[in-house]
Amino acid sequence: MSNQRAGKFKPAAMRDNDTNGLALRSFFRRAKELLEEKGDEDAAFYFEQCEEWISNARGPMNENSAGKVLGL
Repeated sequence: MSNQRAGKFKPAAMRDNDTNGLALRSFFRRAKELLEEKGDEDAAFYFEQCEEWISNARGPMNENSAGKVLGL
């Protein structure tokens, strides 16, 4: 018998069955591709930042984290 509490589990990255996250990640990826095709590299960079933030599960994506998500 152990006196140690059970550890809390938090995934390091988005799970495969997270359909909302996958749809959002796909949206940001496609928006980035379309903007690159159009030649708007600056906007494409920001959509790529959003895609990476979701893929790497760096924290919540809300109005308080907007500056961090965009690298500002």
